[in-house]
Amino acid sequence: MASKRPKSTASNKGKEKKNNAASPIESVGSAHPDNIFPMVLTSATQELFGCRADEDVTGDNPYKLLRREDIVQDMKTRAAVSDFSPVKQAVLDYPGEEMLLVFDRDFTYGQSFYLVLTVDAMERMLRPPEPETEEAQEDESEDMLMPTTPVPQPWVPLGSDKEIEDEIYRDSRPRLKYRISRLRREFGAPVVFSDRSAAETKDAFMECASYEDKSFSLREMEGSRGVQAIPDVKAASTQTKWTYPKNMCTQYEPRQLSEKEKNKCLQSKKLKNFVQSVAIRFELAIQQNEIMDVFFNDWASLSEEDGAFGGKADTHLKEYQSFTDLHHSREKTISHINWHPTITGVIAVAMTERLSFEERICGATKLVLNPSLILFWSFSDPINPQLMLECPDDVLSFEFCPSDPNIIVGGCMNGQVVLWDISAHVDRLQGTRSGGGGKNMANDTAAYQGFESKHENETPVVRYCAVSGIDSGHKAPITDIQWLPESFEVSRTGVPLENKTGICVQIVTCAPDCSVMIWDIRVPRVATHSLGEERKQKMEDRPLNNPHCAANPFKHLDLSWKPLMKVSLPKIDTSGEYSPYKFCMRHNRSDSQVATVHSERSEVPDYSLLRVPSAKQLKTMEDICTKFYVGTEDGEMVYTDWKMEKDNESGKLFSPKPSHRYIVHDGTVNTVCRSPFFEDIILTVGGWRFAIWKEGVMNGPIFLSQYSQTRCTTGCWSGSRPGVFFIGKEDGNIEVWDILEKTHEPSQVQTITTARITSIKPWIVSSKQHLLAISDHCGTLHILEIPWTLRSHSGNEKQSISKYFDKEVERLIYFEKRQEMREKEKKDKEAEEQRLKTQLPDKSMEQIEEEAHREYKDYLAMEKVILKDMGLLEDM
Repeated sequence: MASKRPKSTASNKGKEKKNNAASPIESVGSAHPDNIFPMVLTSATQELFGCRADEDVTGDNPYKLLRREDIVQDMKTRAAVSDFSPVKQAVLDYPGEEMLLVFDRDFTYGQSFYLVLTVDAMERMLRPPEPETEEAQEDESEDMLMPTTPVPQPWVPLGSDKEIEDEIYRDSRPRLKYRISRLRREFGAPVVFSDRSAAETKDAFMECASYEDKSFSLREMEGSRGVQAIPDVKAASTQTKWTYPKNMCTQYEPRQLSEKEKNKCLQSKKLKNFVQSVAIRFELAIQQNEIMDVFFNDWASLSEEDGAFGGKADTHLKEYQSFTDLHHSREKTISHINWHPTITGVIAVAMTERLSFEERICGATKLVLNPSLILFWSFSDPINPQLMLECPDDVLSFEFCPSDPNIIVGGCMNGQVVLWDISAHVDRLQGTRSGGGGKNMANDTAAYQGFESKHENETPVVRYCAVSGIDSGHKAPITDIQWLPESFEVSRTGVPLENKTGICVQIVTCAPDCSVMIWDIRVPRVATHSLGEERKQKMEDRPLNNPHCAANPFKHLDLSWKPLMKVSLPKIDTSGEYSPYKFCMRHNRSDSQVATVHSERSEVPDYSLLRVPSAKQLKTMEDICTKFYVGTEDGEMVYTDWKMEKDNESGKLFSPKPSHRYIVHDGTVNTVCRSPFFEDIILTVGGWRFAIWKEGVMNGPIFLSQYSQTRCTTGCWSGSRPGVFFIGKEDGNIEVWDILEKTHEPSQVQTITTARITSIKPWIVSSKQHLLAISDHCGTLHILEIPWTLRSHSGNEKQSISKYFDKEVERLIYFEKRQEMREKEKKDKEAEEQRLKTQLPDKSMEQIEEEAHREYKDYLAMEKVILKDMGLLEDM
């Protein structure tokens, strides 16, 4: 007979139902109730609504009340970009004024947040029902029916008791008992701890042996094994009959109709009916082709827009590789870095001593014995440099030749210009790129251990091919050096001329000695008459002067190299000259087709056969811009022209004064970088701030940052996104600025090292991998991988950034006009006051006091009238 179900069981189930109703969101996995909606909130949305994860909302306090009107306004403002757009209809149908947002820290429903869609669910979450008291439970238990006592049944053993008895674990020895006591008089006394030696007292320490103790090992009493019998399996295969292969091809040609057949076809009624039937559709299709691009991939552009606002969680720079050398990088800093233009995975760094001017003078003998080097690193070998360039002094800046990457030019601290030729070591650099050579070398070494050559693993040192004379060069350290484009060359007067060779032959340098110099690497016309003697001398001296180079095409420049022209920078307002530190010129390649010659050239140019042509034989390039920006050592930005002017009286050539000068930076301008997407946009970094300039806008910078807490040391533009650039700081941090996201502060700040950042250079390996090289003051080169969000741009990002720059230009012009108007109003006001002052006659002291007394009486009378009207003063 079935007994009645007790009330306690029904009551417990009722309580479970109440608990489930009170907590409707408790579920497992990705399933969620209908009254909530899991969602992802971007960092911008979290900051907008004040619900930043682990800051505004935490695991202990996960609730945040949002105004329904704010959510609706966000959906109207950002439309589909808003994170609340998937629940738009639910938000609009919500009856309350506030909606509950819950921070799901454990990802119970698969997302970091979920939105409550009903008022009842919000009330249940914020105010859960109180648990029932013990008295209510007792009252409820009294009303229950007492359950019937089950009748005990005798135990019937069926053999399992023996198995249970065997599985029971029993002690093999009696358990140890310890009693710990303390004297009663010591109860409550303070405890004093002291150190003692574990070896002096017995049982003061316990030994943890590394092998298993047999006294604690358990013996397996019973083991279960499963065996299954299967039939034998036989594998068989078959193949079709192989026949002799034959080449099969088909050739066709178009059918040609005669004139009679063509006329008959054109005049046929069937063709006319066809044309009349499809004419309307054909006209509509042509109109649609004119209105929109039918070949445009809408799906690809849609994925770019979606990816730009979410889906990629990784937004920080990742450490990809680091390079340092214990011997050559010790107590040195990296002054400049450059990626190899054609060999992927190879980067060159210039190492300089970390010495002040006084320490450098005192240790001049030591510096001569330890020559400066430029190290070539490869990703295939992060420990040993692949190539080293010997320098006469510390190099502060160097560049690869755009026409021939094997030619490298550098500027030394003593003012000399140096040339290297690494064409004999290109195979070594290319072998390290793929890694195949390294594997073969490892296999050969393993196969022939003890017979390898000692010189195979040594890093080759390449001596410079030519160096300029100390007397004819700069009188200060060369801080910046660049190649002139191959589309033109410059005469001795600074006039741009056509470059018939189509390769880079001239170099521009600057130093704080108040000068900018242009150098030519070709054989000068003065030395052409003794060309045979020079070649003979070159063949004799080649093994001694350049033992690591197979040929020296710049022997004619060694110690006799002089600048082609010198551009000085006289100050605009006062006497003296500006001291340039960095400069930036236009690329000047838009109007010339010579720019693509070096990329299509199969043969390496022979610089030893080039001669400086006569300026009369070359055509003047009128479309070349000769003006450039210069950042000075005093934090000034100067816009000047390198073209010389002629004095009408004396006939001498002189450098014109700069057209504009701006005082923006409060320290040395260490970066003047032109944007790779806009030729007229320039980034400058110096002191505690940076600025963005637009060439042609002479009102000042279009973007000027606030003063930062740490000094800015370097900066560069992104190679893939027009609105992103990187700023290096003195404390080792990197600021990533994204103009599309924020303009008042960096989008993110990341610590790279504890030392000062000295140089930053980006490099695009492929569409899926972008790298950023960062060097520090301690001589370490860090290679970082740029995340997807910082390298992938939307389809209209360039147009958006261009519009932003144009608006900033309009704002700058409006601000300047408003300031001029205010100054004019101020001058007019001062002139009016001066005019009135001169017109009024001088009054005596008695007259002035009488007028003041009269005005005071008038004021008292007016005050009395007002108080009477308000009823605050009675008539006397």
